[in-house]
Amino acid sequence: MKILVCISNVPDTTTKISFIDNNTKFNSTGVQFIINPSDEIALARAIELTEGNGGTVTVINVGDVSTEPTIRKALAIGATDAIRVNALPRDGYFVATQIAAVAKDQNYDLIIAGRESIDYNGGQVPSMIAELLGIPSVAIAKKLTIDGTTATIEREIEGGKEVIAVSMPLVIGASEGMAEPKIPNMRGIMSARTKPLNVVEAIAVDALQEVINFDSPKPRGQVKLVAPDNAEQLIELLHTEAKVF
Repeated sequence: MKILVCISNVPDTTTKISFIDNNTKFNSTGVQFIINPSDEIALARAIELTEGNGGTVTVINVGDVSTEPTIRKALAIGATDAIRVNALPRDGYFVATQIAAVAKDQNYDLIIAGRESIDYNGGQVPSMIAELLGIPSVAIAKKLTIDGTTATIEREIEGGKEVIAVSMPLVIGASEGMAEPKIPNMRGIMSARTKPLNVVEAIAVDALQEVINFDSPKPRGQVKLVAPDNAEQLIELLHTEAKVF
């Protein structure tokens, strides 16, 4: 089986976010970057599917040279090789178009990405890749099994779950529960240094959107405590301050 796993280079969840250039650009100074958590889940499941059954797992990232430590971590976890598209990820459409351009002639049986990245939470890229390649896509997939050329997927829906069977090739947006993220061991870390990391240049893509500005969330206000038997004060606060009615 030949699997492509899409990974994003995102700020660690403990990072304090700030913006520069009149709040139009993310300030990456001093930021610790990691593999996007749901992409790690996708990578772990891809590795599980090839263990004992043969196959390859290629990771792909759209980013400049600063993303290579993140890519090397994916190789240390167990990916066979890696591709970096040499461009800053402008938006979801740009990223999906770059990945689709690389994948179109490679005959991947399965393309897996995380359901969304924790920096923008767009959830757009997996479906866009599938549309550009003309193959099926399944989002928010919590379980994935393969039997021959058929993938069986369990996914979340409103109020329950859905189990569907889809012929490969296809694109999957992996969610929590599909696999447990893997921690690279020393052997994996050493072997990652020599695994292939191919750099390809980006193709031209029209800019369909423009960032006007970013805003940080407002600081949380102070908590007001109301005695359990003082319903009148609670109603007054909900009416005058919370503006809920």
